Amino acid sequence: MSLSYLYQFENYRSPFWAFAIHDGHHIDADLEPHLHISPENRLREEDPYTAILAELPFNRFVCGTSRFQLDLNRNKDGAIYLTPEQSWGIQVWETDLPQQYKDQLYESYDRLYQKIVQQIQNTIDRYGYFVVYDIHSYNARRDGPDTVVDQINNPQINIGTEHNHSKWQELTRSFMDVLRTGKDGQAYDVRENVKFKGGFLSSYLNEQFGDKGCVFSIEFRKDFMNEWTGEVYPQKLQEYKQLLMQSIETLESYFAYER
Repeated sequence: MSLSYLYQFENYRSPFWAFAIHDGHHIDADLEPHLHISPENRLREEDPYTAILAELPFNRFVCGTSRFQLDLNRNKDGAIYLTPEQSWGIQVWETDLPQQYKDQLYESYDRLYQKIVQQIQNTIDRYGYFVVYDIHSYNARRDGPDTVVDQINNPQINIGTEHNHSKWQELTRSFMDVLRTGKDGQAYDVRENVKFKGGFLSSYLNEQFGDKGCVFSIEFRKDFMNEWTGEVYPQKLQEYKQLLMQSIETLESYFAYER
């Protein structure tokens, strides 16, 4: 029986995409007996609620399956966490995962990347360009729930752009500027390539299409939730979602001018 992988593409009349590839928590039932990691530890390293942040008025790709089953932000060889070194020192599997499951997971990886590439190519064919909001979140209290956050090294929002073509630097500056101030006048700490510089997905899409569009790998510090319990803070989550909403006009204005 084939392993399940839960995901969803939603297509709208837009050149823009929102990806939430680490939102999922699901593990295929056939793999569960082989798991060593607990659901609580999985949740801590997943990006819950990023699918809500990705509910923007353009195309979406959301994964419902956990990154601990298959991580689309790693290259194919690293997409299954086979050793603790690949997964923050966490032992994911009780024993070596049976080869039949590895083969199926790698096949899923290839199929999903083919679908992603086709979707982006379709967007380019229709509009001539694309932008991906690659939405993630990250932990800043790894030493315990009462840890004081190191504000210097942990911006509220980190924008990973290392893989992007240099032609998108002006757009990047405008995009980050609009995220720095909410509509209520509240200021946000938004910095580029401090904590994360963009993962394999960004690298791959830029390698394929980098002169046609760019990937903003958006890492929200988990201020909108308790990273130890998983409890969400709805008001803060909505604040961050509103920042993304208000950035859309910046994209539209940039490409209207460029064309």
